[in-house]
Amino acid sequence: MAQRIPVIPTIVVLIAVGIMIRLGFWQIDRMHQKEALLVRYAAAESYSADVQPAQFGGDRDAVLYRHTAFTCGNVTAQLGIAGLSANGESGIAHTVQCQAPTNGASVPVNVTLGWSSNPAPPQWQGGPVAGIIAPMGKTGVRVVADPPLAGLAANARPDPKDLPNNHWSYAIQWFLFALTALVIYGLALRKRLQA
Repeated sequence: MAQRIPVIPTIVVLIAVGIMIRLGFWQIDRMHQKEALLVRYAAAESYSADVQPAQFGGDRDAVLYRHTAFTCGNVTAQLGIAGLSANGESGIAHTVQCQAPTNGASVPVNVTLGWSSNPAPPQWQGGPVAGIIAPMGKTGVRVVADPPLAGLAANARPDPKDLPNNHWSYAIQWFLFALTALVIYGLALRKRLQA
């Protein structure tokens, strides 16, 4: 009977199952890393020292959800991104890119001025900015102005609790894939051996 068990397909299935199980444990590791990062972000909200624009380009995790205050100089671009108001309404988070003078140089900084249901860009040419540093895309940062600027309504305050931590469900999926592969292969093997 053992001679009828196909060796190569069995090895391939076992390797695939091993990889799926490893991916499940990797997702559990990622879950713990994300939990630690969320604790770090929550603590960052209580730091008293402002982050300066020159620090924005370094370790992104070290500046997220901290307070900043600086002068926004020349506005170089305007864009509207989807956003929520402080009341939870959907609309436009009006964002500009400006140059912030820092130590004799200028650093580009994205600033979300405020929220509006009107997509027309606001008239704002720069000035003092204070706010919270929030993620922008996968690698960038933006400053969500608090108080809002250019006569706009307040945006929803950046909150690290809004970041998804769904690695546990991914881990369960990988473990279920591995179990499914074993069950299907076991059924196919049983049918072959009964033939």
